[in-house]
Amino acid sequence: MRRMKAFAVLATLVWASLACPQSGRRAREIPAPASPPAVAEPTTRPATQAEPPPVTAEKNQEYRCTEDGSLARILETDVNDETILSAKEVDARAVIIAKPKPSYTREARRNGVQGFVTLKLLLSATGKITRLRVVKGLPAGLTENGMRAACKLEFKPALKDGHPVAQWLIAEYVFRLADSSIFTP
Repeated sequence: MRRMKAFAVLATLVWASLACPQSGRRAREIPAPASPPAVAEPTTRPATQAEPPPVTAEKNQEYRCTEDGSLARILETDVNDETILSAKEVDARAVIIAKPKPSYTREARRNGVQGFVTLKLLLSATGKITRLRVVKGLPAGLTENGMRAACKLEFKPALKDGHPVAQWLIAEYVFRLADSSIFTP
């Protein structure tokens, strides 16, 4: 009787090791190669709706916010005649009133990109962002989204002797997948 039970257990183990893989994973099916996509004819846009090409932000390059919400690179020939003071030189530092949150791009969400975008902003005496510089960026359009959000920053300018003055400010934008919604673009 004991030998029969031992034989049954041994036979079950041998069958299980041959029939079932050890890892418990199922074999993946290899998809058939897809046919090349059909080439669509290029569409022409009317001249009235011509859009500038999107700016790809590069580290240590300066940009400015435009009226239409896009970004423009500042060339070396641009001159800034505004006096810029450090945080130590002003009587009252600039005060951030509203800091809009940047959106995630679909590509960044799909690739699982997370991290910080660090920007250096020039807060002008007029209450607008006049220059942006990328200190640390992220791929997949997240740096550009951080820059667009920085352009919408609302602040009270720094004061020196009762007059508004320009001041540099470091701004960080955090991109975490846990904070992004799968329903937003």
